[in-house]
Amino acid sequence: KIPFITREEEQAENLRKLLIAMADDIRVIIIKLADRLHNMRTIAPRSERSRRENSLETLEVYAPIAHRLGIRAIKEELEDLAISYLDPVAYAEIEEQLSQNAEYRRSFLEKIKIRIEERVKDNLPNVYIEGRVKSIHGIYRKMYMQGKAFDEIYDIYALRIIVDTVTDCYNALGVIHDMYRAIPGRFKDYISTPKKNMYQSLHSTLLSREGIPFEVQIRTWEMHQTAEYGIAAHWKYKEGISKNDMKNEERLKWIRQLLESQNDTDDFDDIVRTIKTDLSQDDVFAMTPKGDVVSLPTGSTVIDFAYAIHSAVGNKMVGAKADGRIVPLEHEIKTGEVVEILTTGQDARGPNRNWLKFVKTSEARSKIRSWFKKEKRPENIAEGKRELEKELKRNFIVLPEPQMSEFILATAERQHFQNPDDFYAAIGYGGIAIPKLLPRMKEEYQKLVRQKPDLDISDLQTAPAQVKNSASGGVFVEGIDNCLVKLSRCCNPLPGDDIIGFITRGHGVSLHKRDCVNVPADTLQAEEPDRWVNAHWASVQKKDTFKSTVQILAYDRSGLLADISSVITGMRVMIHSVNGRELKNSVYQATITVSIESLEHFNLLINRLMQIDSVISVKRSGL
Repeated sequence: KIPFITREEEQAENLRKLLIAMADDIRVIIIKLADRLHNMRTIAPRSERSRRENSLETLEVYAPIAHRLGIRAIKEELEDLAISYLDPVAYAEIEEQLSQNAEYRRSFLEKIKIRIEERVKDNLPNVYIEGRVKSIHGIYRKMYMQGKAFDEIYDIYALRIIVDTVTDCYNALGVIHDMYRAIPGRFKDYISTPKKNMYQSLHSTLLSREGIPFEVQIRTWEMHQTAEYGIAAHWKYKEGISKNDMKNEERLKWIRQLLESQNDTDDFDDIVRTIKTDLSQDDVFAMTPKGDVVSLPTGSTVIDFAYAIHSAVGNKMVGAKADGRIVPLEHEIKTGEVVEILTTGQDARGPNRNWLKFVKTSEARSKIRSWFKKEKRPENIAEGKRELEKELKRNFIVLPEPQMSEFILATAERQHFQNPDDFYAAIGYGGIAIPKLLPRMKEEYQKLVRQKPDLDISDLQTAPAQVKNSASGGVFVEGIDNCLVKLSRCCNPLPGDDIIGFITRGHGVSLHKRDCVNVPADTLQAEEPDRWVNAHWASVQKKDTFKSTVQILAYDRSGLLADISSVITGMRVMIHSVNGRELKNSVYQATITVSIESLEHFNLLINRLMQIDSVISVKRSGL
């Protein structure tokens, strides 16, 4: 029997295997990265599809792993090779621009290098200076992802200055800032605040005497080894790794944390997304009020910050401040912000389920799920059962009670749960996403119905349609009887429009057109999906009328409003209000609210109005 495996599940399993293999042995990491580099160097004869799939995986997984481990040489070559297959035109364009200026760039960097050497050699011993060219992928990211021109990339030209001590780094920075004007906002101190991969350097972008910007990186020899070879710089090939090497243990800790964070979810899309997020090369650095620096992926929220400090801080969180001002929980942290987490006492309510929708890191997501899993099991079971039953009914998956229980049990076992309660609880705390289950459940349901032709489900399938709802205002709302119905002013639906209802608090059901800007594209993924209900028009009597608004643009002339009014009253349509104003170029805009019987009636009115002399356009308005 061939197991049912989705592409997301296969990709998630491959990522997990890779991380498990890496978790305990640096040797495995380097071998796997070297294998991928060899694969990318020899991939040219393969099909275009194979090249693109391998390149995308390299760019999203292997290059970030090399970056996280600080192995710059492998990281940059993997990125450049991947871009050469994913976007060969852009790659060739950047390569050509670099080659055109190669001789000038060498001359420019050599000139800067000589000037700096002359100034620092008397003050600092053993100074080594070398030129560096930004990788093609690095230029590509800024040109095509940040929308910058080639000339706007300040760090294409770069010098690397290597000295003996940390003190020498800052002394060299002072000498260089005395020589050249620093560009504001382009200084970064990665010595006092290292990156997650333990990269340390001083970065400063300066303006040369020729008016050309260039970057300077200043570091010690030990920092340089770490920057070039990362974790491999501290690995002795002949001796291997000592079990007591705490420094290397710390460097591999993040891999184990990444694996542990996936234990509470079976949503394979979520696993792949969070692993890639945690491997992100872009970080932000924020500080606690005490001055401790917390590094997080770009886009992380204050909730991610709270859980990065401690799970207890996140679980007791009720609010946050950034730079002294109250911010919403969805606030994305920016580098340099001082973030203060506001907590409550011992009787804290705990995290909110909605937090799972916008937290960025797998660590925060895992700790939120873990809290719900441990603290709210009865509530999770009830919530999960309610959500699943609602979605099954919505998708017409209905069975008599004994068969339905067996169907749910089989689904739970396929998801590796021992009983339905564990399955319901996983749905309740967010470990399983129902939309991911539905395709397989529909397939199994149809197979079951085919295998058991004597199974009587006709009454169950038609049950939802047999609910007798009385029409309110010429509208039927599924599952709600005698409800107050109002037409939303944002889109003013008319009989004949495809509509949907939204249950308001204390004001009945508000009707919207399906294509209204205020209606989510997928109501199941909306913030409150239970409040969106299906609705349709009842048979409308001739006496029923609905207010709608028409907007007319016309060249201004004498008697224009009289002609418009004459056409509307000639169709025996009541006018409720008229608003007009003069626009540019002698164009007049009239907004008229009228009583209409149906969509066809409204379209007929529009056609009649379009026949008026000097009218430019007539359209339905949501005002």
